[in-house]
Amino acid sequence: MTQSQAPEVVRVGRVGKGLRVLVAVAGIGLLINGSVRASDDAWPFGPMSQYAMSVPDDAKIDYTRVSAVTDAGTTVDVPLNIEGAGVARAEIEARSGQIVKDPSLLQQVADGWARKHPDQPKYVKLELIRDTTQLVKGRVEGPPTSQVLATWEVRP
Repeated sequence: MTQSQAPEVVRVGRVGKGLRVLVAVAGIGLLINGSVRASDDAWPFGPMSQYAMSVPDDAKIDYTRVSAVTDAGTTVDVPLNIEGAGVARAEIEARSGQIVKDPSLLQQVADGWARKHPDQPKYVKLELIRDTTQLVKGRVEGPPTSQVLATWEVRP
């Protein structure tokens, strides 16, 4: 490559450097604020706490899911993702306390499923369920136990 073919080097000026530093400091400040004061709801400026810790050898592991009874009479686990019911598992887990207080929030899950899968059986009843697995010395101790946290009869 000859000197005449070399790309021109453009230097960032004082304003450009200052702006980059300001954006970096603001981002770091938001992340620190979110880590100290907020929850996973504040992501990306808050913690993703499910990745921030390891599980002790003797612990309980909770797994939240939504189960549905369909108009075909079958019971299925709702696929909690954008392609399934249009609602991600993290959204359900983050709002589980609100759903327990107001089970009608599960209507959004049924509506999302019906909208995305009009040719599939419709949900007529939804349950928010917490499965708990007990670890003893780092190993699973027996089958998980299930607890129904909320039930919702789906509106047509």
